[in-house]
Amino acid sequence: MLDSLFRMELPLAFSTMRACDTTSCETARLCALSSSAWSRGELTEALRLADEACRGHAACGGSCAGPATVWHAALLVRVRECISGARTLARIEELTVGAEDAQGLVAASLICAGDLALAQGDVGAAADAVGRGIHLAQRAGLHCLLPDAHTVMALSALRQGNMSMSLEFVDQLRDDALLGRTSDRPSQYALAAAQLLEVQGGAKSAAHFIVGIITDDQLILELLASQPAAAAWLVRATRELGDASLAARVASEASGLAARNPGLRSLEAAAAHAGGLLGDDAERLVAAGAAHVDPWAGASAYEDAGKLLAAPGRDRDRAVEILERAVDGYTNAGAPRDARRVVSKLRALGVRRGRYPRYAGQDGANTGSLTETEAAVAELVSHGFTNSQVGEHLFISGHTVAFHLKKIFRKLNVASRVELTRAWSRLSDTAGEPASLG
Repeated sequence: MLDSLFRMELPLAFSTMRACDTTSCETARLCALSSSAWSRGELTEALRLADEACRGHAACGGSCAGPATVWHAALLVRVRECISGARTLARIEELTVGAEDAQGLVAASLICAGDLALAQGDVGAAADAVGRGIHLAQRAGLHCLLPDAHTVMALSALRQGNMSMSLEFVDQLRDDALLGRTSDRPSQYALAAAQLLEVQGGAKSAAHFIVGIITDDQLILELLASQPAAAAWLVRATRELGDASLAARVASEASGLAARNPGLRSLEAAAAHAGGLLGDDAERLVAAGAAHVDPWAGASAYEDAGKLLAAPGRDRDRAVEILERAVDGYTNAGAPRDARRVVSKLRALGVRRGRYPRYAGQDGANTGSLTETEAAVAELVSHGFTNSQVGEHLFISGHTVAFHLKKIFRKLNVASRVELTRAWSRLSDTAGEPASLG
């Protein structure tokens, strides 16, 4: 059965199904064609075929309706047609009633629901849905579903600023790769690892992943088709690396993909965002921010525009207006670390905000009444960051970090960074981080 699945290039969701003969099933055939179209960058056609498969599943008489529905929902989420994706996922419950392989199907749908929640900016709901999906996938022996789940968890934790949890799931993605489980969407896993490395040590520390993605035709196509913010992130990273040719290639690929799939708003916004970065075009970036459906991607475009407008001799008031949009966007997307970065830029422009984005670190741990900033400092120090590096990540000075460390040592009753690391590790274990799900 599995051999026939791989020969037909069926979507991963079909690994949850056993009862249907895929070699003669029309629904399976349509989903295989949809998967093939997607891999070629024909996203509109892939969506059409997936929709047709869902509408015509009754004719096959097997159990392929569920996997076909999950596949269709997954594609809708990737292009950020979130309302349609949610409606499609809502049908899974009725399709699992009395189904022989309900547990695997529910696992796949929960992981897809987590991806949807992350795309909508609800990081807590994303982690909850994916955590339950991981549990069911493991019980059903469907380890092939874990890489997608681990990717959502890694990106959710990174977005919240929870470095330790993000590292746990990136490590699990590495294990998934070693076990041969990442053949479905390898670019997603490479992106998660690259973004974590970039946060830890800048673009140079992630250069091998960045260059590897961009120079591989299939990887770059797959990534740009599924992640609206990926093109701009890669342009930004390659410019930091000083490689203008790679930056231009990313922008060109994003523009070409949008042109081949007219009407897909997420692709058009991503192309405008990448092109605006490449051309240092602030107004094009503002337009991209408004066009992005993904709230995090929109905030990222506003931040890029605000940075350009804040340059000496540009429009300071306009920069403040756009950067305020970025802070609000990041906050609504559950990304306090990114919001803090923009708040730091606003402070440099003489603007003080009354509210400060919350850092998500050791949630649930008994931190001895540490403030949120102190908890952020403690977590980064426990991972070996110097005061200067902690300051760069939290957008405060090294002297301020030292001040917070003194208060942390007193509250946690420790006398050194080594003791703090041990204490923080115990607090992490007590908090019961969901990394243990993997």
